[in-house]
Amino acid sequence: MITQSATPVDCSAMGWRLENTYAQLPEVFYSPVLPRKVRAPRLVILNYRLAEELGLNLREQPEELLAAIFAGQTLPNGAMPIAQAYAGHQYGGFTMLGDGRAILLGEQRTPAGQLVDIQYKGSGTTPYSRRGDGRAALGPMLREYLISEAMHALGIPTTRSLAVVATGEPVFRESVLPGAVLTRVAASHLRVGTFQYAAALRDETHLRTLADYAIDRHYPELNDAPDKYAAFLRAVIDRQADLVARWQLVGFVHGVMNTDNMTISGETIDFGPCAFMDAYHPRTVFSSIDHGGRYAYGNQPAVAQWNLARFAETIVPLLHPDIDKAVEIATEALTAFADIFDRYWLTGMRRKLGLLTPQDDDADLIQALLDWMQTAGADFTNTFADLSCDPLPSLDLYQQPAFQAWYARWQQRLERESQSRESALALMQAVNPQVIPRNHRVEEALAAATRQDDLSLLHELLAVLATPFTRSANVAKYREPPSPSFCNGYRTFCGT
Repeated sequence: MITQSATPVDCSAMGWRLENTYAQLPEVFYSPVLPRKVRAPRLVILNYRLAEELGLNLREQPEELLAAIFAGQTLPNGAMPIAQAYAGHQYGGFTMLGDGRAILLGEQRTPAGQLVDIQYKGSGTTPYSRRGDGRAALGPMLREYLISEAMHALGIPTTRSLAVVATGEPVFRESVLPGAVLTRVAASHLRVGTFQYAAALRDETHLRTLADYAIDRHYPELNDAPDKYAAFLRAVIDRQADLVARWQLVGFVHGVMNTDNMTISGETIDFGPCAFMDAYHPRTVFSSIDHGGRYAYGNQPAVAQWNLARFAETIVPLLHPDIDKAVEIATEALTAFADIFDRYWLTGMRRKLGLLTPQDDDADLIQALLDWMQTAGADFTNTFADLSCDPLPSLDLYQQPAFQAWYARWQQRLERESQSRESALALMQAVNPQVIPRNHRVEEALAAATRQDDLSLLHELLAVLATPFTRSANVAKYREPPSPSFCNGYRTFCGT
C-alpha cells in the first residue's frame, strides 16, 4: 500500500545511518508502505538528548525540515518504510494483527554500535489497519513521550520517544482531537506476537529464520550455544521476569499486557492505558477497557508468565526433534519463571528497604509492609521515599500502631546488616524515586498542551521526571498524591 510518494532526501549530514535488517526477512513478515500525506506538520517536541545518543545532529536544522521528517513527509536516505506483521492474544483472544498505524523506517546504527528501530506511530493506514484510520491523536502521543522518558529515567528498559509532530488534521475518536505522529525508538519491535504470527504460518523455515534474526539482534552470545533455541527461550523469560519485577517495584501498571505488547528484547512497549499507582492496592486497574481486571497491578507477573507460555508454544518445533522432549524443555523453562521473578522482585524490595544481605524472614517483612499500606491506603511511592528519610516524617499515618510495630521490626532487621545506617539510607535513596508521573500531573500537562497549545507544564514535568531520585524542595508538588475525587473513577485509554 503506497499512500503517497514521500521523497527520500540526503540527510546524512544529520547523522542518519539507516539499515534495513528486518526488511531482509521473508516478505510474509511485513508489507512495504509509505506514510500518508498530512496537511500542516508542526514540530511539537523533540528529544534532542536522545537524538544525540542516536548520532543525530538536529539542533541546527530548520524546524520545518524536522517537522517534515518526523511526520513522514520527507524520508531520510536509507529509509525503507514497512509495516510489520504480527499476531497476539488480546485479553486472552487470539487475533492476526500487524502495524495498523505504525511504520518502521529502518534501524539506526548508533555511535556505540547499537542497532535501534526508528518507527512512526500514527502515520496512516497500512495493510493491517483493518477498520482503523491509522492515525493518532496528539494527547496519547505526548503521553507516550512523557511516560516512556520517565521510565527510562527510572532505569526501566523501555522504548523511547524521539519526537512528536502535530499533523494539522483532526482525528475522530469519542470527540474530535488534534492529530499527531510519534517517532518511537526501540531495541526492536519484535514481539511475542511476531512469533505467534510466524507459528500461524505453519512454515518451520520462516519460524527458524525469525528466531535466528532475534537471537542475532538481541542475544548474539547464544549463537554458538548447542541448544540455542532453548537458551533463547530461557533468556527471554529471564528478561521479562526482570522487567515486570521492575514495574512492580515502582507501582507501574501497564494496562494492556497483550502478547503483541511483550517484546523479545525485554523493553516496555505501548504506553496507551498505563499509569502509576498512587495508594497501594494489588487490584489497581486504570484501563477503561480492562473491565475484569485481567491486567491489574497484582496480576502482572502471572500474565507475563501466561504470555511467555504462548511464546514457548511458538518455538516448540525448534527446541527438539522429539515433540515430547521439546514440550518438556519448554515446560521446564516456564516453570522457572516464578522463582526467577521472585528473585528479582525480592532483591529489589530488599534494596528499597536498605537491605543487602538476604535473610529468611525478609519476604514476610516486606509483605507485612504492603499489607499495612493496603489497609491504610498509604501512597506506594511516598511511603518508600519517606522510609528513606532520617528522621521519618512525622505524619499521622506513621503513628498508627500497626505501622509502628512494623517499623520496629524493620529497625531490628537493619541492625542485623553489616553496613552502616548511613549506607542503608544511601542505598534506599538511590532506588526509591521521589517523583513518578503522577496521574493528575500528567493529565494537567496534557490538557494544557492539547487544549491551550501550552507546553510549559509538560516541559516542567519532563524536567522533574528526568531526575526522579533527586531530593529537592522544588519537587514537593510533584510528590503530592491526587485528591480522592480525582482518583475515583480515573481511567486511561489506549488512544486507538
